[in-house]
Amino acid sequence: MEPTPNLPVRADIVQLRDGTHIYTDQLPTAFQQQGPPPVVHIHEAPPDRTGQRIALGTGIGAGTVAAGVYFGPLLVGVLTSMAISLAVVALVAVATAWGLVTVVRTVAQDGDQVAKNLRKARRR
Repeated sequence: MEPTPNLPVRADIVQLRDGTHIYTDQLPTAFQQQGPPPVVHIHEAPPDRTGQRIALGTGIGAGTVAAGVYFGPLLVGVLTSMAISLAVVALVAVATAWGLVTVVRTVAQDGDQVAKNLRKARRR
């Protein structure tokens, strides 16, 4: 009996790395081919995760993303606190300037009145 000529390999038979052939429906789960990985576009990401997806897509790493997740809201809180503090300082400065101007005007008007009274007293 002669060996059969080289027949084309059936599509549902694959050759493993060790050289053995196996049917595709009997493959271990580690070797089973799956569909292409799901692609999530940046514009489809929720707004709070877009920055993280860009960071991971550029290969920065999960540590940087975690730091962004942690320090992002912290930075917003710090900047808000600084803005409120500066607003209070500005309000105090405006109130002080207004009070100082009012006092100077009052003293200047009183000084003018005192000078007028002295001139009148000298004439008599």
